[in-house]
Amino acid sequence: MDLYLHVRVLFSIILGLGISHLLRGVAKIVQHPGKYRVYWVQLVWVLFLFLYMIHFWWWEFRLHQITEWTFPLYFFVAVYSVLLYLLCTLLFPEEMGEYESYEDYFYARKGWIFSLLTILFMADMGDTLVKGSVYFRSLGFFYYIRTLLCLGLSIAAIKVKDRRFHAGFAIFATAYEVVLIVKSYLTVQ
Repeated sequence: MDLYLHVRVLFSIILGLGISHLLRGVAKIVQHPGKYRVYWVQLVWVLFLFLYMIHFWWWEFRLHQITEWTFPLYFFVAVYSVLLYLLCTLLFPEEMGEYESYEDYFYARKGWIFSLLTILFMADMGDTLVKGSVYFRSLGFFYYIRTLLCLGLSIAAIKVKDRRFHAGFAIFATAYEVVLIVKSYLTVQ
């Protein structure tokens, strides 16, 4: 268990930085509501990412069952955490000077955002497999559908410009994340 705690420290720090970045972005909107026009779809993605990160922190508890850690596995978990942090920085940039609104920014950076989201969902499947085939099968059909749909929709979102598509995807991903949390992870077993 001591080795797992050592591993957990790294991804906890990275996730903490990501969550801090999201909270700072929301705080900027609250502190300066008229500075840049808020875009509700971007805020739904912020909520999704916040839930996903809290969920990630929770489900990574399963890694304590791994008895033999290797550097590639440690590196994989670190990169997974970094993906989450990078998504946080893309959803709330440090500077908005080039953009009139968060909506302008979101669509200007959607290729990056959804490319990283695609990689994130692939990492999610890899992470689930790392925890063992019994665990992977235990998640069931609901998990597989969510992951495969979000993976496909993320790939499509890289190119799709239709704002209704992006709104629908954000709502779908966030709602599905909430349902997955309630269905699968209310307690650690």
